Amino acid sequence: MLARAHRILRGEDFRRIVRRGRRASSSVAVIYCAPSDEEAGPRFGFIVSSKVGNAVHRNRVRRRLRAICAAASFVPTTADIVIRALPGAVDAGWDTLRSDIEGGLRRVVMT
Repeated sequence: MLARAHRILRGEDFRRIVRRGRRASSSVAVIYCAPSDEEAGPRFGFIVSSKVGNAVHRNRVRRRLRAICAAASFVPTTADIVIRALPGAVDAGWDTLRSDIEGGLRRVVMT
């Protein structure tokens, strides 16, 4: 579980990151990254819509995304990141999901 300080909670923050941030896409997610003014560590937000599946599937995808992001130590402390899951995330295995998300994170934070 991500600590509260490492989560994006406000709708206006989600909108700012999605509209103004850099973007990287994969078959399972679209990752947006924008710089943050705070150095409290990277902050993550997750968008998992009903197109992904029912509540059980959405929550499973969200839990997996949280676990992947909690282990991503290469993300700079001044980054705000929003991950929008795509319908393919439900059927993706753990290794596929992890490699796609980590690859997307590396692309979006290193540019």
